[in-house]
Amino acid sequence: MSQGARTLLRAEGGAREDEAAPALPLKGMDEPLVDKEPPLPEAVPLEPARALALADFQPPRAGAVDSMVRWAYRLGVPGSVLAAPLRKPAAPRLLATVASPLGGERAAGMALRAGQFLMHGLKLTVDRIELASNAPLTPPVQRMVHGFTWLRDLGACAPREECAAIGETLLARWLKANPVPAKGPAWSVEHAGLRLLGWLVHAPLLLGGDARLRGQALEAMEATARYLDRQVARAEDRLGQVAGWCAIVAAGLLLPDGRPRRLFGEAGLLRALGELVSEDGGVLSRSPLAQMEAIALLVDLRACYEAVDRDPPPALETMLGLLVPPLLALRMGDRGLGSWQGAGATSAARVDALIAASGIRARPSKECRHWGYQRIDAGKAVLVLDAAPPPRARHARHGCASTLAFELSHGEQRIIVNCGGGELAGGMVPVRIEQGLRGTAAHSTLVLDDANSTAVLIKGQIGKGVEEVDIARTTVKQKGRDAARLEASHNGYAARYGLIHRRTLLLGADGTGLSGEELLEPSGRQGKRGKIAFAIRFHLGYGIEAGLSDDKRGAGLALPDGSYWQFRLGGDSGEAHIAIEDSLWVDGQGRPRATKQLVVEGLTSRSGGRFPWLLKRMG
Repeated sequence: MSQGARTLLRAEGGAREDEAAPALPLKGMDEPLVDKEPPLPEAVPLEPARALALADFQPPRAGAVDSMVRWAYRLGVPGSVLAAPLRKPAAPRLLATVASPLGGERAAGMALRAGQFLMHGLKLTVDRIELASNAPLTPPVQRMVHGFTWLRDLGACAPREECAAIGETLLARWLKANPVPAKGPAWSVEHAGLRLLGWLVHAPLLLGGDARLRGQALEAMEATARYLDRQVARAEDRLGQVAGWCAIVAAGLLLPDGRPRRLFGEAGLLRALGELVSEDGGVLSRSPLAQMEAIALLVDLRACYEAVDRDPPPALETMLGLLVPPLLALRMGDRGLGSWQGAGATSAARVDALIAASGIRARPSKECRHWGYQRIDAGKAVLVLDAAPPPRARHARHGCASTLAFELSHGEQRIIVNCGGGELAGGMVPVRIEQGLRGTAAHSTLVLDDANSTAVLIKGQIGKGVEEVDIARTTVKQKGRDAARLEASHNGYAARYGLIHRRTLLLGADGTGLSGEELLEPSGRQGKRGKIAFAIRFHLGYGIEAGLSDDKRGAGLALPDGSYWQFRLGGDSGEAHIAIEDSLWVDGQGRPRATKQLVVEGLTSRSGGRFPWLLKRMG
C-alpha cells in the first residue's frame, strides 16, 4: 500500500482495504494564515484493530450432565426439579449480598431523598409519577421508573440506613401497580432485565424492613426471572437481550436452586455478547451510551459472581477488554465523551467512574474501523470523525444521520461539536426536537438542499441514505513533524442529487491548525445540470463568541479559555460565504445550552464543487 491505507465501510458492517489514491491537496487558501500545501503522504501502516474472536463467545464447554441440565431447562423443566429432584422447592431468599464497584450519582440520589427524580437535568416529583406499565411516560422516564436505574443513585447518596425506606416505599408502589407480568414498557426485555439485575445488586436498599414486603419482593424477583427465561429472545435489540441475559445469570447465581438457570443464562449471554459488537468492540448501534450500558451490565454481573465466590466465564473479562478502548476513543480534551448517535456530552466524572469500575486499563483506540470512528491526537488537540454509515435499522437505538461529521477540542475547550442529545429527549430536551437533533444539520458536516444524508425516522430508527463510506488515513510531514490526515466520502446524496460528498481533514502536528476541504463529486460519468443549495455547518462549543469578517469569508472565535481562533474560507470557494446562526448543545447533565454555529452556504453546480477552509489558533 504505497500511499497509506483506504477502507471501504458498508452499512452492513463489512470492510475492504485497497491501495489509497492520494488525498486531494488544499489549494487556493490565499490568506496569510494558511499553511503551505502538504506533500503527498508517506507510507504508514494502519494500527491493527483488536479483533473480536467470535469463538470466545460460544457457550462454555460443559460436561454431559451440565449440557443435559441446560437442555432440559431450556425446554421448560423447573430449575428446582433439575437442581434437587428429591426435595420440595426451596423458599425464596437471596444467597449473597452483592457489592458492585460501580457507584451512582450523588446529586440524583439526594434529589430522590427530597422526593424528586433527577433525570437528564429535569426534576420530576416522585408522588406524581404513575408507575403502571401503560402510564404515558417519555422513554427516558420509562427506563428510569421501570428499570429501577435510580437504585444506584440512591445507594450513592447516604448510608443504607438513611435511604432504604425510600427504596422500599417506591418498590411497594411499583409492585402494587404491576402485580404480574403484562404488556407495556415495564415488561420489555431490557427494562425487566435492568430491573431484576438492579433488585439483586441493590437488595439491601429494598429488603431490609417490612417482612411482608420482603416476601413480595423475592416472589417478584423469581417471577421476573421466569418471565425473562421465556421472553429474552424477543428483545427489541441485542443490547436489550444482553440486559435480559445478565439478569437471568444473576438470578441463577443469587436465588435458590439456580444452577440450571445459570447454565442456561451463561450460554445465552455469551451468544448475545458475540452478536452485540463489531469486530473492534464497538456496539452495533454505534452509541456511546449503549457502549457504557453494556460495560455497566457486565461490571454488575461480575460483582454477582464475586458475591457467591464463583469465577465468571473468561469471555466476560474478554468482552470488557474489547468494550473499553473504543469508548475511550470518543473522549475529548476535557475527558468527556463526544456527542454521537443520540448521546449528549457525557461528563468525564461519569466515564472515569465506569472505567475504574471495569478494572480495564487501556489506551483509546485511534481507529475503530468497524465501529466507525477515527481519532487524531495532536499536541493538545483531539479530533474525532464519524467515518461509517449510520447503524442498520435492526441495530439503531437513536440513529443519527451524522456521517462525516467531526468534533474538535483543544485542551479542555470544545471548539467544534455536534448538537447531540436525541436519546435524552424527554428530560430537559423537548421531545418535539428529538428528530431534529438526529438530523444531518445538527452535526458538523455538509448538508445538501437542507436534506438528511440518511433518512431519520421516528422511534430512533434510520431509513435509506448512506450505504458506503470510503475512508483513508495517512500521515504527512509538516514542518518536519508527522501530521495525520483523514480523507473520507459517503454516497448518501448520490441517489437523490447525483453527488458524492468527500471530506479531507488535516490536523497540524502541534494541534493549533485544522485544514479542511469539502468536495462534491458527480456519482456518475456525467454531472447533472443546474445548481443546488448547500450548507457546511460547524457547531461551536458552549461559550464561544463568534464574529464575521467584513467580506463574510472569515470569522473570529473568542474561546472561554482566552484563546482566539480564526476560521477562513479558501480563495477558490466560489461565491460561498459564512453566516453565524443560533444552535444548541446538550451538555453532560442533559441540559440544552444555547450556542452558535458557523454556516458556509451558497449554491453549487450539480456537476460538483470544491470548498477548502482553515481553522487556526491565532493567540
